[in-house]
Amino acid sequence: MTVRRVVPNIQSEAAQESRQFYGLLGFEEVMNHGWIMTLASPTTPAAQISIMTGDKTAPVTPDMSVEVDDVDAAYAAVRDSGAEIVHPLQDEEWGVRRFFARDPNGRVVNVLSHRPSR
Repeated sequence: MTVRRVVPNIQSEAAQESRQFYGLLGFEEVMNHGWIMTLASPTTPAAQISIMTGDKTAPVTPDMSVEVDDVDAAYAAVRDSGAEIVHPLQDEEWGVRRFFARDPNGRVVNVLSHRPSR
């Protein structure tokens, strides 16, 4: 399994202000679904920050997202380890397959893969 990127998720009601602040550091908006906005470095696109009001389909807002090349293998490994699955493995309407797990520090991690375009 390969990690493709790691993105901190900041829960906030101040999306516009956050966009402006992180813009001062060189980040630009690359995705906005209304409830989540992702900002990225134009020169290093994998350097990203997401600002979320709350998660659209999950019971909690994750602290970070980890994109992997095989989310099903990641799910099996995490489940088999006995770690708490906070949100089950599922396909989301915005093109990702994901699950949430709680790390040993109590942080919620969104583990995902992008689904191929149809």
